[in-house]
Amino acid sequence: MADNNTSDALSVAVLGTGIMGAAMARNLARAGLDVRAWNRTRARAEPLAADGVRVAGTPAEAVDGAEVVLTMLLDGDAVLDAIRQAADALPAGALWLQTSTVGVESLPSLVRFADEHRLRFVDAPVLGTKAPAEKGDLTILAAGPQDVRERAERVFGIVGSRTQWIGEDAGSGTASRLKLVVNNWVLTVINGTGESLALAEALGVDPRAFLDAVAGGALDLPYLRLKSELILSGDYPPSFTVSAARKDARLITEAARDAGVRMDLAEAAGERFRRAEEQGHGEKDGAAAYFASFGG
Repeated sequence: MADNNTSDALSVAVLGTGIMGAAMARNLARAGLDVRAWNRTRARAEPLAADGVRVAGTPAEAVDGAEVVLTMLLDGDAVLDAIRQAADALPAGALWLQTSTVGVESLPSLVRFADEHRLRFVDAPVLGTKAPAEKGDLTILAAGPQDVRERAERVFGIVGSRTQWIGEDAGSGTASRLKLVVNNWVLTVINGTGESLALAEALGVDPRAFLDAVAGGALDLPYLRLKSELILSGDYPPSFTVSAARKDARLITEAARDAGVRMDLAEAAGERFRRAEEQGHGEKDGAAAYFASFGG
């Protein structure tokens, strides 16, 4: 492994070290980059020090002198709040890789901030949850100008296995809109899995008989298996939480409404995540939306 304190190591500030950001920061440091990280709850960032990440007390401390700033936070408001706290220390010309799922409405305010502070902005939401993030196997959906892509790929090539460039204008929202489409499918599968297993239980059907019935056919898919095993085990270690899924369902339905499209399933998905959250399952994996089928 390269020495991450060498003068020619790319310097990256990671703002947000939750499930995804922590894995990304750790992989960047292990690859020899000079990584500094900030998280609102500092205790969640502290374990990264064992991998050579410098844990900062403020966003400004994290970005001071950084060539690249990577944001991985819950939503657009959290991203804007963090980057505003970093404003005075942001180097002009720094590359801002915005990898959070922020939807359509929040993007213009982030682009404006980047322009005002002379940052090079790439809209780059990622596909994948905890395990792919830990393995550096994310897919990055990216929009940004050609002249920053080589520098961006020095980071993307470590945190992900594939980058899908889908436009040169980050402010157009092409990447963030694609992320909403993909996540709509993700939420559909999560809720379809939970409802099918809940129905099996209610009808006295062995849920594994359902899984055996679709095994290897056109109706089978790995994500169905993954979420089913969480439900059947009764253990929900979070890779994509109920609360985060509820937020994404809201972003999807709002964007669809503005575009004049009805999204009946997405609205129902949001309601299921809301009920599961109210039942106390918000920080569990999204598969815990299964509980929304019970209890009124």
